[in-house]
Amino acid sequence: MNDRYVSPLSERYASREMQYIFSPDMKFKTWRRLWIALAETEKELGLPITQEQIDELKAHAEEINYEVAKERERIVRHDVMSHVYAYGQQCPKAKGIIHLGATSCYVGDNTDIIIMREALKLVRKKLLNVMAELAKFADTYKDQPTLAFTHFQPAQPTTVGKRATLWLQELCLDLEDLDHVLNSLKLLGSKGTTGTQASFLELFDGDHEKCRRADEMIAEKMGFSQCYPVSGQTYSRKVDTRVINVLAGIAQSAHKFSNDIRLLQHLKEVEEPFEKTQIGSSAMAYKRNPMRSERIASLSNYVMADVINPMLVASTQWFERTLDDSANKRLSVPEGFLAVDGILDLYLNVVDGLVVYPKVIEKHMMAELPFMATENIMMDAVKAGGDRQELHERIRTLSMEAGKNVKEKGLDNNLLELIAADPAFGLSLEELKKTMDPSRYVGRAPRQVEEFLQEVVNPILKANEQDLGMKAEINV
Repeated sequence: MNDRYVSPLSERYASREMQYIFSPDMKFKTWRRLWIALAETEKELGLPITQEQIDELKAHAEEINYEVAKERERIVRHDVMSHVYAYGQQCPKAKGIIHLGATSCYVGDNTDIIIMREALKLVRKKLLNVMAELAKFADTYKDQPTLAFTHFQPAQPTTVGKRATLWLQELCLDLEDLDHVLNSLKLLGSKGTTGTQASFLELFDGDHEKCRRADEMIAEKMGFSQCYPVSGQTYSRKVDTRVINVLAGIAQSAHKFSNDIRLLQHLKEVEEPFEKTQIGSSAMAYKRNPMRSERIASLSNYVMADVINPMLVASTQWFERTLDDSANKRLSVPEGFLAVDGILDLYLNVVDGLVVYPKVIEKHMMAELPFMATENIMMDAVKAGGDRQELHERIRTLSMEAGKNVKEKGLDNNLLELIAADPAFGLSLEELKKTMDPSRYVGRAPRQVEEFLQEVVNPILKANEQDLGMKAEINV
């Protein structure tokens, strides 16, 4: 296999579980389940189909004779009819009733919906596990003060845990979107060549109610509550757009997280996992590159760009159907899912192994905190009898001087020393240093973490605890 292209999504990034969902086995076994559901429904609605024929179909449902189907497709150039033929070779008694009244989209489109539903369930499970790990991280570090940044410039302090809730909240939004789309998926059902069910109306001797019941019964047999009420030959391709939009939303959230981790790793405040034998650079042996976070960003870009594919497909379908969707769907939908699967495995792996360096965080905090504490210092000086307007101007001037010392001379921040030396403030250096407790400046951050976890995240995790406990292994 080294002499042909192999997708990195299957070789490097996606899990075996997600790969199986989009495998030929999953696809063609689902086709056969749909043919069995169709035959059972037609028998139950009065067509002359025997239980012996259905039993024969069931006996060979898992035994896909691929070579027979491939050889037949070389002759007829039609994948569905090739598999009808191959199934018929195994089931001579049922051969004449396989696919009765149906068009290719009966198996093709219904299978696509079934596969996307299974893939969304796996994405949902992994998303929940990432949320659970982030919740643990947020709770652990809810009280750890850290510099917050706006425009990547030092701003009013927050806590490490509070920052993690920002990542977590975005995943909560993604879960809401995912659940909406997952719960709204319906089967195409048995709609016929242009969506009119004309062939089934003929089979059932003009009985409209039996045509309606056929859709309902097939949906129930395949684990769905409903079929789309109207369609052309295919289900609306906007369904694919909605699904890929959910994946792109997860990619957006993961990319934002990966950006923050990469910046924090540059600051040496937080690092992603780095294995003992891992090499960061072929030239610079000391380097610890954030390769997992970079890979999250790279795959996320791919998924976000993938959104345009189902949009183009949905917007350019002609009337009841054209076939210019087929090749695109075969690529864009599976690869979108495989990429998100890899993203979530990486996300879980990174969060599970995040390393926090409190001493570095404190060092960076203390270098900036004097500037941020100036309002408190000014208020203390006013309480001691100072003039607020005069003190404000003095602090502004001294802050500019301290900033110049840091930026132009490379010195430590000496703002506290400058204030202590200014008699207008009447405060000693010891008194000023007492104001330098970072926890005084984080506002409600620790409480916000507690409230968010208790009121929003923990109820979600509690309701889905049967899906938790996953560990992510990355391939390369």
